[in-house]
Amino acid sequence: MFETAHSITTPAVSAPLSGVPIRRVHCRVFRAPSTDNVAMSFAPLTHRVMVVIELEFEDGTSSAGETWANYPSWAWQERRATVEHGVAPLLVGEAFTSTSEAHDLMTTRLGALGRQWGAPGPIRQAISAVDVALWTRAAEERGVPLGRLLASETRGELPVYASSLGPTGVEATAHTCLELNIHAVKVKVGFGRETDEANLAATRRVLGDEARLFADANQAWTPSEALAMAPVLTEFGVEWIEEPIAGDDAGELSRFGEAAGLAVATGENLYGAAAFHDYIDQPSIRIVQPDVSKVGGVTDYWRVVQYAAPRGTLVAPHLYNGALATAATLQVAAANPTTPWVEWDIRSNRLREPIGHVLTDHGTVLVPQGPGLGVHIDFESLSDFEETL
Repeated sequence: MFETAHSITTPAVSAPLSGVPIRRVHCRVFRAPSTDNVAMSFAPLTHRVMVVIELEFEDGTSSAGETWANYPSWAWQERRATVEHGVAPLLVGEAFTSTSEAHDLMTTRLGALGRQWGAPGPIRQAISAVDVALWTRAAEERGVPLGRLLASETRGELPVYASSLGPTGVEATAHTCLELNIHAVKVKVGFGRETDEANLAATRRVLGDEARLFADANQAWTPSEALAMAPVLTEFGVEWIEEPIAGDDAGELSRFGEAAGLAVATGENLYGAAAFHDYIDQPSIRIVQPDVSKVGGVTDYWRVVQYAAPRGTLVAPHLYNGALATAATLQVAAANPTTPWVEWDIRSNRLREPIGHVLTDHGTVLVPQGPGLGVHIDFESLSDFEETL
């Protein structure tokens, strides 16, 4: 069912920087009301959010990264405070000569605070944006796309699977996938057996038997509920189920996958590369899904790749963000031959529009080939959605 590569040669997870001091670190927050009914099994997504952490350097240049802040609805306010009071004091005035130097400083100094706070996620999410910004700068200084810092050969085009089918409007969304020639889709489940079964049936009816079908429960089920739903998933040819069990315990996921005969995917809610090891070591967990805007940036993302590849585990990035994180995700995905698809949220997202042109009419995305992220993200085109901070 899955093709995997069992080895990959990668450089150390670091890139050189020219050592220009950082003059300023600040946040820009963009929020656009969701025009679609984006529902998850745990809460609706009422706004699209893109929180940008921008680094300004003493030579007058700047670089930026996006930090995930979709949930809760006030996460962007927390992130602003974390950047102003936690991240900025560590970085302003520092002259880093490598990305790893900055990453090590942030994880050491802020990681302990996150542990004591009980909030490792928000800390790693903030670190992620800074790390992406510095990797982007490193690539720009060398005049190459970011992905070329990770691998000598990268892909210029990547298959996508469409996500966010469900829990309502599934048939219409599936027809949109047909129009875009996207024949791999992920259906949201966890809304009750009747709703889930109807949505899987509608997706199959529109896309046909040849379409590749995946499902995402967002940790909606207990182990017994997940097992009870397994025959339904199998009936409709679901190839893998994402986060089927509340708590996302590695052992429980593996036991479920073995009993159900289903491949399991997980990882969007794991922080730091080391957190992935127990999951990758489970035979039923065939796909891990680090998010470059959550896991710890390019540095931790690529450490996940390095651990997963020789063990035959696919790395399919989680992606539900704005334009900046989308561009960064395409770069790391293009550098990794064990990435079979990129997730593409099929619903309207105004904050992704500056890079929406990369989606082709034949079920793929083009990977931008310019220096850094490969493409210029025009934040001014989103000025109507920028919060006054």
